[in-house]
Amino acid sequence: MIDKRAGSPAQAVADIGDGAAIMIGGFGTAGMPDELIDALIAREVGNLTIINNNAGNGETGVAALIKAGRVRKMICSFPRQADSHHFDARYRAGEIELELVPQGNLAARIQAAGAGLGAIFTPTGFGTSLAEGKETRRIDGRDHVFELPIRADFALIKAHRGDRWGNLVYRKTARNFGPIMAMAARTTIAQVAEIVPLGELDPETIVTPGIFVQRVVPVPAATAREDMA
Repeated sequence: MIDKRAGSPAQAVADIGDGAAIMIGGFGTAGMPDELIDALIAREVGNLTIINNNAGNGETGVAALIKAGRVRKMICSFPRQADSHHFDARYRAGEIELELVPQGNLAARIQAAGAGLGAIFTPTGFGTSLAEGKETRRIDGRDHVFELPIRADFALIKAHRGDRWGNLVYRKTARNFGPIMAMAARTTIAQVAEIVPLGELDPETIVTPGIFVQRVVPVPAATAREDMA
């Protein structure tokens, strides 16, 4: 009997170790799996590479992970905003590395990993410092930059509902990077507001099939930090 349910966020992240590359879903706070991140902080692992849309803001989520000193490298498209002070402080102190990736390229490189592609050519970034040292090619009269896929050891994502096979449905904009990150990581861990019986999810609404999810853990909306997903 396939049963991918984990009893708690702590159990779900128990095998994440030092030096892991981790994709974390979320666009700001929408879709951010805060309780999985809190469990990761409690494990006291470090030297992590985090792939996220931004470098965290405020005091929760990715920002809390950075504040705790667990992140060695950030791969993101939007590292600075008004309240990203924890990333700013670590970066200025030389304590964290940044790989800046335009947002479309970030999504495309994650999708390439999930699709098993060797690389992509993209026009975004050509002629800028982001393309320095990279192979370029003119395709149909337009210059493109060669970019490698972004893969990860783990993906931590947040969905609305799931079943014990790991099938997932999302809620509104909280869906954002979750589906493509689930396909690009070796182990995907999904935090859901509710785990429902098999067959209750309409197959036509399942966005992430269970084949891409290894663990699913319930965090009811009443106990989650926010209920946007």
